[in-house]
Amino acid sequence: MSSLDLFHPLIKKWFLEKYTAPTDIQEKSWKAVSEDKNILAAAPTGSGKTLTAFLFAINNFVTGKFETGKLGVLYVSPLKALNNDVKKNLLTPIGELKNFFEARGETFPQIRVMTRSQDTSYEDRREIAKYPPEIFITTPESLNIILTSKNNRKILSSVKTLILDEIHYLANSKRGTHLITAVDRITLLAGEFQRIALSATVSPEKLVAEFVAGFKIPKDFKNPTYEKRDISIIKSSIKKEYSLSVKYPDIKTETFDNEPIWLALRDVFKDIIKNNDSTLLFANSRRIVEKMTRFINE
Repeated sequence: MSSLDLFHPLIKKWFLEKYTAPTDIQEKSWKAVSEDKNILAAAPTGSGKTLTAFLFAINNFVTGKFETGKLGVLYVSPLKALNNDVKKNLLTPIGELKNFFEARGETFPQIRVMTRSQDTSYEDRREIAKYPPEIFITTPESLNIILTSKNNRKILSSVKTLILDEIHYLANSKRGTHLITAVDRITLLAGEFQRIALSATVSPEKLVAEFVAGFKIPKDFKNPTYEKRDISIIKSSIKKEYSLSVKYPDIKTETFDNEPIWLALRDVFKDIIKNNDSTLLFANSRRIVEKMTRFINE
């Protein structure tokens, strides 16, 4: 049985038409996700971890397991820029699925995606509090601010799935402690919910998984006994392949400030840029970046 058989038939059909087949981490994770298990999913960058976490949540809205009109999925990332990217990358499949369903005479639920960070305007914050989105994207700091507000924290009372991205970035820091205490405060509002943590590289896996799962109090809060939550560690078996080469312009110069070396580097970079869809160049300082940018632009 394929993990795609767990989805609504139209979501399965859309996925196969768009992606052909699930990635390794998706195939391994979706059964556990469908059973509401807590998981730590570790897979290389570009292996589809975001869709691993979100697609079954979207499926739950489609099948009616999650109610629309209230916050069902909470996504927390330590990086504001990543949150904005995730929002864009989520809106595309949601829009495609909506069109896919409607073209076949099926109704697709309204699934809104909103973000909150320190840059979010007052008007947008009010809208989030008044009309909570089905999928809410935020940072650890903004989550803690929400929890300090009696009115704002009410939106978290309906959380069904929590997604913690780049968990390796937070696990051994004060920000991570701040985040995980906030997560456990949400359980006082929403009860138990599914926890999905994502990471490209995480070590030690067992310790980070236990950090994500935390403890629950199964009986009397007045006389608490603490019990570890169950969590599954799911690892991709795919190894990323890299092509590495070391090159140096064939120019004799004693200093890096000599213009011929910049022109030679410019020509090398120009060819690389032309032959690829996207190129990321790293340099030692802002000055070098700005100088090379000028040469390339000219």
